[in-house]
Amino acid sequence: MISVGFKTDKGKQRGGNEDSLFILPEQQLYIVADGVGGHNSGELASRLAVGYIAQYVAINQFSAIRNDRELKRYLKSCIEGANELVFGKAVGENQGMATTTVICCIRGEKAYVVNVGDSRAYLLRDGVLRQITRDHTLIQEMLDNGLITPEEAENHPDKHMITRAVGGDAKIKADFFNFDIYPKDIIIMCTDGLYGETGDSTIAQIAAGAQTMHGLATELVEAANRHGGRDNISVVCIKIQ
Repeated sequence: MISVGFKTDKGKQRGGNEDSLFILPEQQLYIVADGVGGHNSGELASRLAVGYIAQYVAINQFSAIRNDRELKRYLKSCIEGANELVFGKAVGENQGMATTTVICCIRGEKAYVVNVGDSRAYLLRDGVLRQITRDHTLIQEMLDNGLITPEEAENHPDKHMITRAVGGDAKIKADFFNFDIYPKDIIIMCTDGLYGETGDSTIAQIAAGAQTMHGLATELVEAANRHGGRDNISVVCIKIQ
């Protein structure tokens, strides 16, 4: 049994919303994306990617997958197709558009997560919040190489520069994760408009006291707006019952 809540908001300082999300309850698959690009290209990129993934899963025998290896191959093909679509549309006024993407799929007693970019998936278990995904950002690379400290990363001018995105290049490399799930686990998927404003500790505190997943998604978005709302905010919250 799974309970799901979701919400997207343009925030307090953006004129439009370049985030997209999609829920496929029957397949227990969830998608969050954050578009980048001038004009309205970011919005187009995220919608193209999310729409492609949703359609791919709907028509390509997702329920017939039998094991972890097949599922990874399936999702790899899916994300590569989305990348090809967005990259092919990035011409003219849409040149340079791309989108982050994070996908979560629940199958049996396991969760599977795919990500490209800096939209994240977290797991809250027994009151402890753990980031499942790893950001594909310049800052993360600098941290990994010991070039800056976590404190310096907080206010670095290149804080939001992503190094991988769907549609950013002709070829794409996604990260894949899987983990066992247990009753009362909460998976939180979000764009950087959430964690960039609130920080992980606030997310954990709000999630630990949540009564419903719809309420949690709403509270998280409201918290990001209270902290400035400088970016679009999208959240999908999944509770294992």
